[in-house]
Amino acid sequence: MLMPLKRYAEFSGRSRRKEFWSFFLLNLVVTGVLLGPIYASMIGNMAAMQTGTMDPAASPEIGTVPMALGVLGGLWALGTLIPNIAVTVRRLHDRDMSGWWYLGFIVLSIIPLIGLIAAIAYLVLMCLEGTKGPNRFGPDPKGENLGSDVFS
Repeated sequence: MLMPLKRYAEFSGRSRRKEFWSFFLLNLVVTGVLLGPIYASMIGNMAAMQTGTMDPAASPEIGTVPMALGVLGGLWALGTLIPNIAVTVRRLHDRDMSGWWYLGFIVLSIIPLIGLIAAIAYLVLMCLEGTKGPNRFGPDPKGENLGSDVFS
């Protein structure tokens, strides 16, 4: 899970699916822990306004804990932006694709219907197995220990 943080701005080489999806899971958990209470309070306030139990004119103040969690969530997002891009580029390298494809997916995601298709294509690419053996971006990350004996 922490390998992309150790390889912070390393855009060369290849990354396995395990590295990519483990880091994705780490980001999902941290974001959920940090921003979950904020979303829950927002949903609760919206529900209270719809049922009439809350006066919409009375603007509730944001508490210090949700505000601190929001700031921490923003700092986490900024701190992991470069590793997220780097692990995605290395994952594309594992598929023997240039990292510039990632920029293409980002640009295509702006276009309404094409963005949905691009998001599905991106998801499929991240789930597919990498090319076997070395490719133009480096050796196979799975095949580093193929010849070693487990018990030696």
